Formats: sequence, structure tokens, C-alpha cells
Amino acid sequence: MAFHEHVTEFAGLPVVEFRTPETEEERLRRIQEEAEYREEPIPDRLAPDPAADAAYAAALADPGSVAWRLRLVPEISEEPFDDCFARFLDEVDTARVTALIVGCWGEESDDPASVPRDLLVEHAGRFPRLRALFLGEVLQEEAEISWIVQCDVAPLLAAFPALEELAVRGGDGLEFPATGHDALRGLVVQTGGLPREVTTGILASRLPALEHLELWFGVEDYGRTTTVDDLAPLLAGELFPALRSLGLRNAEYTDDLVRALADAPVLRRLEVLDLSLGTLTDTGARVIRDSPAAFRRLRRLDLHRHHLSEPVMDELREALPDVDLDLGEPTEPRTFDDGSRWYHPAVTE
Repeated sequence: MAFHEHVTEFAGLPVVEFRTPETEEERLRRIQEEAEYREEPIPDRLAPDPAADAAYAAALADPGSVAWRLRLVPEISEEPFDDCFARFLDEVDTARVTALIVGCWGEESDDPASVPRDLLVEHAGRFPRLRALFLGEVLQEEAEISWIVQCDVAPLLAAFPALEELAVRGGDGLEFPATGHDALRGLVVQTGGLPREVTTGILASRLPALEHLELWFGVEDYGRTTTVDDLAPLLAGELFPALRSLGLRNAEYTDDLVRALADAPVLRRLEVLDLSLGTLTDTGARVIRDSPAAFRRLRRLDLHRHHLSEPVMDELREALPDVDLDLGEPTEPRTFDDGSRWYHPAVTE
């Protein structure tokens, strides 16, 4: 898996991109590239798009009905993100905005000072209804996930006490010191390498409303120091009393996670378990097959993007007939000249 496209829905709302001269120029360039590819006349300006214009006008009229994406366009944008953000404050009634996506904030991806956390914190009062925030929706063409420099996100939680959903992409520089938040229901951390300090900080936090936790582990080569042992407090089932959905995704030790989960008290509380994008092999799948009572309680088990053989997939379906089982995207490991194989998660660099 790679992040080639922007999300079209966030927090249950359709995504609308805040229009700037740069995003409009980008849209024109893509139309021109498509026309050139099809050997059609290449337009020199954007043609009227009544449907898109009407949708944008409706979003401006009811800013809480959509999730707003705010971003710079690499190689086009010349203004700093601060100016783009100021324009957003001027043109959109942010007092009614409920969901915000912060995408690419510039080419200074190696500069922690460029992360717009402090800008969001400074203007938190302009977003009294904000319930969902995605910090770092950066596409692969803009920066590899391991290049996205992040920050300490605890000040965001402090600044937005009513926040219910927080998603963060990028593990370099990411910090999540133990904190408390009464409203947060969903936490997603997408990385190509999850530091142990981030994991332990999350698990040490007081999050009584947390229903969904999703961690993307990645690989050691890109900063992953979190181990299965570090998840012991979570697997013991005593953290996060409202937890019903758990994603332990993009791991290079998915088989080990399955072994730990088979006897884990937390599994008895879950309705959804997501082990996708990782390195599940027939060995790990047989643990699930041979422990049906542990996994049969689940409503949904997502294993997509795995390394399973067809016979073992059939065995899983037979063992868990009442579980919504996602076994899509079977993937072959990388094979080297000496015959060795590398089972790697979907998102690394």
C-alpha cells in the first residue's frame, strides 16, 4: 500500500479541498496532462464546472457538513502554510467546522518547526466545534511516510478538549507523552516505523472514551522500536474501558502479534480486530485457526494484504464462519537470488 491518493471521506464526512490559486493551478495541470495523454486539445484555463462549483458553494454555506482539507502544493505553492491558513480563516466560517485535514505544509519536511501544530493551537478558539483532526495527510509523491517530520501532539489534545478523532501520519519526531483526554474516541497513528516512546506514551494515557485505536508499526530500518512486549499493558485488557476496535497494522511481526492475541484478555472485549498490511503467514493464520474460540467473538477480522496460501485461507473461513473476514490482497514475499525470502509490511519508507 502507498499513499497515492487523498482520502475522500473523513470522520464520516465527504472531503472538500479548500481552494487556493495553487490548488486550482494543480487541477489545471492535471487536466492538461490527461488531455495530452489522450492526444486531445490542451486547455490553457479551467473550464467552468457547475457541479464542482455548486458543491464548493454548499460547503462554504454549511462548513460543518464536510471535512476540509488544507494543504500546499509542492513545486507550485510559494506562500508559507501560515498564509494559506490565514486565508482559510478569512474565507470559511471555521466556528462551524467539525473536521479538518492538514495535508502537505511545505517542502521543509526535515524541519520540525514547520509542523503547523502551534498554528492550530494558537487559533483553537476559532474552531469551537472541531471534532476530528488529521495531521499529516501527505501523499507519497509529496514525501515518503518516513520523511514526514512530526511533533509532540499532546498540545493539540490539550487545545481541543472536545476532539473525538485524531489521525497522525509520520513517525519521525512524533511524540505522544502520557496525557489525558475525556472525549477522544478514535486515535490513528500511521508510520513506517513506530518509536517505542510513542507506543508507551499512548498506553500510559488516560483515554476513557477511546473506542478505536490503530497503530501502524512499520520496520526497524525506518525507526520502529516498538515490540510486541511493549503492547503487554494493552493486551492485558485493562486499558481504555470503551475500546471495541483495535488495529495493529503494518507490522513486520504479525505472526507474533497473533500468538500474543490468542491468549490476550483484550480480545474478549473487541468487536473489530485489524491486522492488515502486515506479514501474516500460514504460521500465524494457523494460530487463529487453532484458537477459534478466541477469535470467534469478533464481528470483523481484517487480514488483508497478507502472505497466506489458498488452503490456509479456506481453513480460516471454515474456522470462523460467522466472522466478517477480509482476506483480500494476498501478496508474495520478496525473493532474493539466494532463495531467501523477505516478508515486509506494506508501508515502510
